[in-house]
Amino acid sequence: MPAFHDIRFPTNISLNASGGPERRTRIVTLTSGYEERNTPWAHSRRRYDAGYGVRSLDDLHAVIAFFEARRGRLHGFRWQDQADHRSGLPSAPITALDQTIGIGDGATTAFPLTKTYASGGEAYIRPITHPVPETLLVSIDGSAAPFTFADAAITFPVVPPPGAEITAGYAFDTPVRFDTDSLDINLAGFNAGDIPSIPLIEIRVSD
Repeated sequence: MPAFHDIRFPTNISLNASGGPERRTRIVTLTSGYEERNTPWAHSRRRYDAGYGVRSLDDLHAVIAFFEARRGRLHGFRWQDQADHRSGLPSAPITALDQTIGIGDGATTAFPLTKTYASGGEAYIRPITHPVPETLLVSIDGSAAPFTFADAAITFPVVPPPGAEITAGYAFDTPVRFDTDSLDINLAGFNAGDIPSIPLIEIRVSD
């Protein structure tokens, strides 16, 4: 059965990989020349190519071992997106104030972990399902508070007061799987500088 393996793809290889978010937009051009645009996706989906990070035969060996252990496309795993794996700016330390994840209502104790991307008055809220546990920092109105993390949510042992701002900071991984069941590696081409293609795609998992 397919499963999610709680293991990260080798970071020394992902460091030089390529990829990023993908959106799906349907566009219909009307007879007037105007367009109608909509999307069936509430969330973006990320695609990567790990081949750009393979620099040596030892790297190739590590990828082959990782691929075989995941049974190709069967099992998911963690991927550190070097361009986007922290709650705040890449150059800034993680703090418990990085992201607002909810406002207390006097009844709710569980708040989904999220990251907000804002620009020009618009914002997209991304679910974060795989934070790095030891980096998680959480506060209620700026004060550190005890919590647990499960099912992609922060849960407090006591109810935050009404109007309290719930914030969090963290490093996180993107859940992905291989997007191929075969690795086509030509050693002659690799030694000549050709980059093997090792496609990965984001998957939806809860924890």
